[in-house]
Formats: sequence, C-alpha cells, structure tokens
Amino acid sequence: MVDGSNRLEAGDQSYFLQGWQTYRKVRDLDYIFHREVYAALHRALTEDAPRPFRFLDVGCGDSVATVGALRGTEVGRYVGIDLSRALLDLAEAEVAGLDCPIALVEGDYRSALADWPDAVDVVWIGQSLHHMNSDEKLPVMRQVRCILAPGGLFLIWEPTSLPGEDRTGWMIRAEAYIATWSGLDTDERRIVVEHGWASDHPEAAARWLELGQRAGFARGQALLEAPPGLCQVFCFHA
Repeated sequence: MVDGSNRLEAGDQSYFLQGWQTYRKVRDLDYIFHREVYAALHRALTEDAPRPFRFLDVGCGDSVATVGALRGTEVGRYVGIDLSRALLDLAEAEVAGLDCPIALVEGDYRSALADWPDAVDVVWIGQSLHHMNSDEKLPVMRQVRCILAPGGLFLIWEPTSLPGEDRTGWMIRAEAYIATWSGLDTDERRIVVEHGWASDHPEAAARWLELGQRAGFARGQALLEAPPGLCQVFCFHA
C-alpha cells in the first residue's frame, strides 16, 4: 500500500518524492485508514506502554500521523529514522511540538537498527516491513527485539494477505480497492498501483505472528484490520 518513504533504495528517491503529494491525498482522504490505525497506536501507548516511554519511529516520513498519536501520551523521547532528507526536514517542524527530547536520523533503518546504541520502550513501523521478503523481515524484527527494554512494545501496520493467498492475489484485491478511490485521478491511482506491484510483499496474519515469535517476542496479537482484508496492525510484547 501507499506509505511514507519508509525503506527506499537511493535510486527510488526521485520516484517517491514525485508521488508524495499523492500519498498525502491518500492519507488526508483516509483511504488506507490512517485515522483508525493511529488511534489504535495511541490506545496502545496510553494503555500498555511503559511510562514515560522512549519512542522509535522507523520510516517516519514527515511524522504527521505519529505526532498526532503521541499527543496526550507520556512520551519521554522521540527518535525518527527515514531515508529521505526532504521528509525529515518536514518532520522537524512536526516533532518540534512534542514536549520531549527529539532526534531525527537520516539513513536506511536496517543499518541504523543494527548499530542502535540505546534501549527504547516502543518501536513503531508503519507500512515499511513489507518492502522486504520474508527472509529479510525476520532479521529486522530480531534487531528490534534486541533494542527493546523489558516491557517494551513493537507495533507494525503492514499489508496482510488472506490464508493461502499469494502476493499476486493480494495485489489484485488491492488494485480493485484502489480503483474505488474517486478522490484521486487516474495518474495518481496508477502511481499507487505501480508502487504496490514494485514494492509490496504482504504476509498472512499467521505469518506475521510467526515472525514475531521467531524474533523472540513473548507474545503478539492483531489489533486492527485497516483497510479490512488488506492490512493489519500487530502488537508484539518484549
């Protein structure tokens, strides 16, 4: 699905930035349920996170939605990672409103997580892990587990296929859903679909939970389907 910059190869930057206005329209029109997703993140932070908590936003993009979810919580530190300098410049203005120390890190999050120096309490990845295949996702989840403090939370929002459904089947359903987005013009819908075929690698819900278990998390559960039948929010407990 459409996302922030999250994990992009350097050569993809120009393509992504060309599509940024399209992404913002998708977000503003709530086509992939940003409001519901970040409300679920907010609930998890207020109900289950340590207090205060150190928050790591992986693939933070412009941080707009995450900052909204953090309002009214006991966030003690915010760190965002993104490959796009342009988006981090936008994020800088957004996170300035948080009442806690902040840091923004430019780079590929896989490298950043491998060398991460400090423990954190909450890690959030929204629409980013699906840019990798299954074999690549597990090492990232293990790195997250390594840096989480006891009692910490790892939350993800990712494309989720139906049981027995392959990537092509998921993309066909996603493309049919995108075709209903009347607030986007034909070219904008094409950008979203092309991004999906090029970059999206969904997993079944059972597979996401299995990856969490193999990464060393004590337990995991699905919190929300958003959009229904295409993506889910999962929470894993350290």
